[in-house]
Amino acid sequence: MPNIRPLPKALQKVACEELNELPERIEQDLKDLREWIQKQPHLRARTEDQFLISFLRGCKHSMEKAKSKIDNYYTLRTKYPDFYTIQNIDDPKMIELFDLGVGVNLPTPLNETGPRLMYIRTGSYSTDKFTFADVMCLANGTQEITIINDDYSVVNGYVQILDMANYTTAHMMQITPTVIKKMSAYAEDATPTRLKAVHFINAPAALDKLFNISKSLMPPKQQQRLHMHGINWQSTLFEHIPQKYLPNELGGENGSLEEIIQHNRKIFQEYRDFLIEGLKYGVDEKLRIGPVPDYDQIFGVDGSFRKLQVD
Repeated sequence: MPNIRPLPKALQKVACEELNELPERIEQDLKDLREWIQKQPHLRARTEDQFLISFLRGCKHSMEKAKSKIDNYYTLRTKYPDFYTIQNIDDPKMIELFDLGVGVNLPTPLNETGPRLMYIRTGSYSTDKFTFADVMCLANGTQEITIINDDYSVVNGYVQILDMANYTTAHMMQITPTVIKKMSAYAEDATPTRLKAVHFINAPAALDKLFNISKSLMPPKQQQRLHMHGINWQSTLFEHIPQKYLPNELGGENGSLEEIIQHNRKIFQEYRDFLIEGLKYGVDEKLRIGPVPDYDQIFGVDGSFRKLQVD
């Protein structure tokens, strides 16, 4: 029998109907994916059932897509460790950043059994002390835990609430073209969790105008995921996310932000050894059979936009 958590009834229904999951095939699919990993000379990857089922579910049980995502996941982590991994989980700087609550998972999924809600305070850290790469290391470490322990994120995806309060020009200057492409490549090509919607709150008027211009250039599917609520955001945000799921600081009823940060930190500490162990996995490009992914060409250098190919 596969060593995976049984899904609650509502989640299992979604997995079967929307992710093409056939419970009777899981054991064989996990075996096939594990054997493929073991035959890749360049790839050192986790092979636990719970890790592999997350990639299968995130790829709607397409074996080939799951293989590609796992390879990309470890390729990016190996090539750009200072962006995609936490190299020292006990670094006081990283602990301080975590305690600022830059990004936290809220306790209750939307509508009880829906997507995981993530609250991100984009301007909560000092740009004199932290880089955006520091923020992304922390975010990707949290994502690494999510892949293994959060069935709601894996099956139903996640919804982000981006709070732009205290967001400054200095914060914006850290988001270079290369950073944007690194985030996009990881989200689209390397992780099994799926972004379902993004809600911007407390955005200044100038950003609202830029948002509308940028949104008009995106494919319709991506446009539908983005929602700008501006300064007077509560009434429109609550239409999408009822108050019962939000922290008190957002006019919600789901506990204080400090309580939520401490809950997230407890989970983070429980997975300390898991994150440290994760650093031993990766790729050795000298052993890869076939072409080596040229992410330097894809990402380019800061200040230059080159086309990011996303399958």
